[in-house]
Amino acid sequence: MQIFEKAPAKINLSLDVLHKRNDGFHEVEMVMTTIDLADRIELTSLESGKITIESESRFVPNDQRNLAYRAAKLMKDQYKVNEGVNIFIEKNIPVAAGLAGGSSDAAAVLRGVNRLWNIHASYDELAELGAKIGSDVAFCVYGGTALATGRGEKITKLPSPPPCWVVLAKPSIGVSTQTIYQALSLEKAVHPNTEAMIKALHMGNFYGICAEVGNTLENVTMKLHEEVGQIKEQMRQAGADAVLMSGSGPTVFSLVSQDARAHRIYNSLKGFCEEVYMVRMLGYQEKTC
Repeated sequence: MQIFEKAPAKINLSLDVLHKRNDGFHEVEMVMTTIDLADRIELTSLESGKITIESESRFVPNDQRNLAYRAAKLMKDQYKVNEGVNIFIEKNIPVAAGLAGGSSDAAAVLRGVNRLWNIHASYDELAELGAKIGSDVAFCVYGGTALATGRGEKITKLPSPPPCWVVLAKPSIGVSTQTIYQALSLEKAVHPNTEAMIKALHMGNFYGICAEVGNTLENVTMKLHEEVGQIKEQMRQAGADAVLMSGSGPTVFSLVSQDARAHRIYNSLKGFCEEVYMVRMLGYQEKTC
């Protein structure tokens, strides 16, 4: 038996870091939304009971380092499943990019083996399990648009942004989330207005959303990697309505209301960056199990 799942990337419309917690994680407030740039996950039941990973991408580990592997193992152990699964990952989301590609793959595996193995867990249960794998996995289980708090595992559904183009550019560097958080000085940090972003989403106000984008980690990453600032400036000059780095970077995205301007931004970046994408907002949540 085979199951197919879509694993969409996410962008942060806002990302605020509040303080460091006693458990070593940071307390965050993040408004995230999924976009139509996605990995494709193919799950095939294995009678052997083994978990195997396959991908044509050389950047995808085929063992327990892969969050998708951990997701399958967690479901297998939690629900005492004897079957195994082969996980084929068609990788379209850039890796180490601030777009939650690995977390979304893990979430897709949670949803997929839930069906493949007839477990019938609710999405709330899957999200709770996902939080044990990584901070973004709980959000990725649901998709859509949401406020993520705690270390990212507490999810509150929000209205989706109005339809628009999203142009993304990832410079040819990788960024370690741990390194960025270690370099963050909360005393000097710039904090976005999360409440204002949520209000703009409830009002469906595209330009209000554009006015409130913000990311506390952005200045830290830009100091370490000047390419991020250069991409931001290129997008601004080409006419983006809003420009922001996603997650800990290095991917920068622009929100664009007009088709012609989105194409102009995309084309202006193609000579500057190898990995450039022009996609739409997804604008929906997964159906609840």
